[in-house]
Amino acid sequence: MKNAEVAWSAFDSIAYVDHNYSDLQAEDAEILTIVRDHFAGHFRNQGVGPVYGIDVGAGANLYPALSMLPWCDEITLFERSPSNVAYLESQVGSYARNWDQFWDALRGNEDYAAFETDPRARFREVVKVEQGNIFGLERFGGRWSMGTMFFVAESMTSSYQEFTLGVERFMRALAPGAPFAAAFMEHSKGYHTGEQFFPACDVGEGEVRESLEPFADEFKVQRLKSAAVVRDGYSGMILSYGWRGNSDAQVPIG
Repeated sequence: MKNAEVAWSAFDSIAYVDHNYSDLQAEDAEILTIVRDHFAGHFRNQGVGPVYGIDVGAGANLYPALSMLPWCDEITLFERSPSNVAYLESQVGSYARNWDQFWDALRGNEDYAAFETDPRARFREVVKVEQGNIFGLERFGGRWSMGTMFFVAESMTSSYQEFTLGVERFMRALAPGAPFAAAFMEHSKGYHTGEQFFPACDVGEGEVRESLEPFADEFKVQRLKSAAVVRDGYSGMILSYGWRGNSDAQVPIG
């Protein structure tokens, strides 16, 4: 099933949040630990200046945006599903209490712990929601100076071609040198939100690495140590993090 054939308007955002994010699960905690240290390490060595972040395919998940919160002057939550857009917009003013545990996990890093601004106030100030299709990101060029994409490229289609195109669109939306983090469900067979089934592309570490390699100068791909317990139909989670390359010279033409 290709992306355009999916009933994105039927995505049950509330059921998805209740199942996945009412409690901080071990896999997400492991991701947050790695991502916070990656972003903190990057900005510890950077000069001051405006930073624009994007979470591509934000869905109903706020923790990628929270991971960028201390560093960004503006964060765009880019999402296609109308129900997810409505959920995200409902969270901007004052996000729900279940997200506090995710922020607390980020504060395990001293640079996040040193962020003294109230996170809800900062979220309200810098976050904006934009509805759009990942394949349309090319019109923006390398606009964003940091970015995240969690469980998107492999969870929006069963087509490997669309998976790789989704990764490409994400990476090309980032400026050269931009730090990024991207997470993937390993060998996913698809998933439900409420009663609606959504397709997935079956990928492992090799496919993730191959899709990112043309667009990143320095990056890591690792399978999480935490057991796959979020739902049925996948074998684990894969996290990639690094920096956007300065050139796309490695990208095949034609």
